[in-house]
Amino acid sequence: MADEVTGVTRNPALAELRARIRDHWDDFTPASRAVCRSLSEISPERLLYLSAAELGQASKTSNATVVRTLQSLGYAGLAELKDRVASPFQHPSRREERLRSRIESTGGDPKHVWDRVITEAIERIEFLNQHMEMDAYQEAVRLMLDAREIATYGFGANYVAAEHLTLKLRRFGRRSRCIQTAGFRLADDLLAIGSDDVVIVIAPGRLVIDAEIVIDRARAVGAGIILLSEQVIAERLADDVTVAIHVPNTVTGITAEVLTTIVTTDALAQAVAAADTERTMESAHTLESLRQQLGF
Repeated sequence: MADEVTGVTRNPALAELRARIRDHWDDFTPASRAVCRSLSEISPERLLYLSAAELGQASKTSNATVVRTLQSLGYAGLAELKDRVASPFQHPSRREERLRSRIESTGGDPKHVWDRVITEAIERIEFLNQHMEMDAYQEAVRLMLDAREIATYGFGANYVAAEHLTLKLRRFGRRSRCIQTAGFRLADDLLAIGSDDVVIVIAPGRLVIDAEIVIDRARAVGAGIILLSEQVIAERLADDVTVAIHVPNTVTGITAEVLTTIVTTDALAQAVAAADTERTMESAHTLESLRQQLGF
């Protein structure tokens, strides 16, 4: 018997999908109806690991027809539908099941694995691009340009993205540091946050207690706060941060959790660099001179 997570009828996103299909059915072409039939019959576990091309094959249509049909149903694309369907799978008790599904979905063939990773990476970046709010992005850049110091924070895999952003900002001549501590030692790093600073918190999938404390401390001293997170978390913390940017998390685990975060932080850093070309070039020259002195 289907449970509340995996059952086709009990997954809220699939229930909504079927409702949208009913509302649009009379307006669809035979090809779009074929896509809708395939979408209606598929289990949520299987949908998470299918590409638009594979859905096209299953419905005897095409990749383009699948995308057009989803857009007609009100989705930006397959990535958005997957993002909605995946929500119940975020519970820790489902992780082993997701790992098994992820491994089995690749089929073990290296070429198939390669294609699956590339396809999902493209889907996630396109999803990021479609949902990026330019006003939020530009406001984040403005905050960074005006900051005395930019502190970055990310837990787990997101630490990689936080450190990556800090390194790029330093190379562009901006004062920046990455908060690397947790628990008891985190308090020492939080002491250094000032009212003229900006804190960038990276938490795409979930918000741990340490991240909440970082945000609370930044608010307490009047520092600017930029949150990179999933839409649900971003909406929940909208009143607690200065600006929130929606960064879609991986719904399957096939691509790295930090993929879209790295793209977003690169865009932030490059915008900061472009705002002051002379400062950026001076810093680059100094960095190169130091490397030469070190023998590199």
